[in-house]
Amino acid sequence: MTYLFDPANWEWVWTGNNLRFLAEGFAVNLEIALIGIFFSLIFGLLLALLRISRLRLISVSAGIWVDVWRNLPLIFIILYLALAVPTSWRQAYSDVVPDFFPEALQNELVLGALLALVLYNSAVLCEIMRSGILSLDRGQREAAASLGLSYTQQMRFVVLPQGLRRMVPATVSQLITLNKDTTLVSIIAIQEVVRHGSSLTSAGGFFGGVQAPILQVFVMIGVFFVIVNFALSRLSRRLEIRERKRTGTTLKRVEGLEDQVAAETDLAGPPR
Repeated sequence: MTYLFDPANWEWVWTGNNLRFLAEGFAVNLEIALIGIFFSLIFGLLLALLRISRLRLISVSAGIWVDVWRNLPLIFIILYLALAVPTSWRQAYSDVVPDFFPEALQNELVLGALLALVLYNSAVLCEIMRSGILSLDRGQREAAASLGLSYTQQMRFVVLPQGLRRMVPATVSQLITLNKDTTLVSIIAIQEVVRHGSSLTSAGGFFGGVQAPILQVFVMIGVFFVIVNFALSRLSRRLEIRERKRTGTTLKRVEGLEDQVAAETDLAGPPR
């Protein structure tokens, strides 16, 4: 503990541009996370709708797709896609990526990392969203049907608005996990915060000539993630409180697969 809190081991933080260099690497993680979050939410919702489709071929196919990707280790998916993505795809990515993007995001290997994050997290978010949709009382759909709404209209105006609100806690939890998982892209040589931290510790004082101990460097990286992820958690909480005040109701949370099983049981009704 003395080693951890020794002021001499933290001198690197305010010396030279060390902290700025580390923050620049963390900014790359946040940018990768934002891109991953955007596409994961879109494809996760699409997969959830396919999973609850009335056409068995579509629902079964979507279920197999989801089960495959969410049961593979993310690090394996990143490594595989970094090697398996066709060269033409990588070149196309390099051609269309904006010039104002950081140099690390212009690396053609980023495409494989982004695909891996989206494939894995969209599969997990699919199950979370499906749980939220199935947790709604069957009477909601029946009431919508009695008003003459089509299936699409039922989903758009009745089911999804309520189901999405129930998904907020579990969805934000998965997005926090996605943000943390961006550190795995360092294994394919993308210059993000872990790579920057390794550079600081191996360079014997990258800027300013002061040694940056590896423990303190990675504690600082952890602080970065705690600040951002705590902010996401608080945002989730505020959204829940605002929705409760707006509707005057307390929504049942859907946290994971256990709630999904219970929701499907309720939907099926009592045994006959």
